[in-house]
Amino acid sequence: MTPETKLPKVGTTIFTVMSQLALEHRAVNLGQGFPDFPVPQRLVDELARAMAEGKNQYAPMTGIPALRQAIAAKTARCYGRVVDADAEVTVTSGASEAIFDAVLAVVRPGEEVVVLDPCYDCYEPAIDLAGAKAVHVPLDPVDFSVDWQRVRDAITPRTRMLMINSPHNPSGAMLGPQDMAVLAEILRGSQVLLLSDEVYEHIIFDGVRHESVLRYPELAERAFVVSSFGKTYHCTGWKVGYVVAPPALSAEFRKVHQYNTFCTFAPAQWAFAAMIGQEPEHYEQLGAFYQAKRDRFREQLGRTRLRPLPVPGGYFQLVDYSAVSDLPDAEFCRWLTIEKGVAAIPLSPFYETPPAGQRLARLCFAKVEPTLDAAIERLEKL
Repeated sequence: MTPETKLPKVGTTIFTVMSQLALEHRAVNLGQGFPDFPVPQRLVDELARAMAEGKNQYAPMTGIPALRQAIAAKTARCYGRVVDADAEVTVTSGASEAIFDAVLAVVRPGEEVVVLDPCYDCYEPAIDLAGAKAVHVPLDPVDFSVDWQRVRDAITPRTRMLMINSPHNPSGAMLGPQDMAVLAEILRGSQVLLLSDEVYEHIIFDGVRHESVLRYPELAERAFVVSSFGKTYHCTGWKVGYVVAPPALSAEFRKVHQYNTFCTFAPAQWAFAAMIGQEPEHYEQLGAFYQAKRDRFREQLGRTRLRPLPVPGGYFQLVDYSAVSDLPDAEFCRWLTIEKGVAAIPLSPFYETPPAGQRLARLCFAKVEPTLDAAIERLEKL
């Protein structure tokens, strides 16, 4: 018996597809967004210490107190917002779980959630499983800025939530202070909740400030703010993230979280608590670390026929391949992987309706220099 699918638009994610294709064809994998360099040594040592000390059983559902307190202290230090570690901070098994839990906690069947296209591929399935409708508002196809009038027009009496992402995946675009002011004005007086996906919060370039929702009390009071230790500490496979939200929203969030994963890998929580407190310079210097990689990779791309777009934040480089091929992006990325030995991610899976004629692919530069050098050597032959 084959049940009727609850997710008719969902298949295997493009990230899994392209990574498998890269493996099969021995391509340099610049597709899926994960670093290929080690995690900080202190984090490894603290993880081993926690396991050796027997901290291997269930963690508290909301996260161990030491980690929640460290997150609260870091939130105050970075964004000037004082939060209650017990009532407003919840540790999750990755940012994707956090996004899923937030949507399922507050979005009801028949309601609407506004998302900004292109957007990360886990957003809409969570909305679908909540029985709600995703309303897609396209970003500018050139610089991926937000047309706030289109957002305003998309909000109806059925709108329950708006989802934003800065720095943005896949483009790296960032929201500025004026964006936040307009967003606050649009939501003022409404019952619309906000989900702010800030997993690349520390990977920002050129001296620009990350405009976290947590900096803006009027927005923070209606928001779930999602962060990722995996992105900040080069350990995506550990799958640890967290959510900061006001007490009432956190209470609803935890109702879903406790029956989804209940709790998150305990030794890693102890390790992150120590890392945040003892080595804050890691996240403080992360932007400079990745900016050096971005700048070197962009200089190398200048020797190819791919045209790099600006990258204000995050660790992805969009390239325009119009000078190389007229193929649609999914076909181009398959060809690039199979025939040229470099795996990239097409942009069309991030859209409900991709812009006509768009010829963009996403490359990840969170790699060691030999990996990027090997990719460039192949891309120079396009």
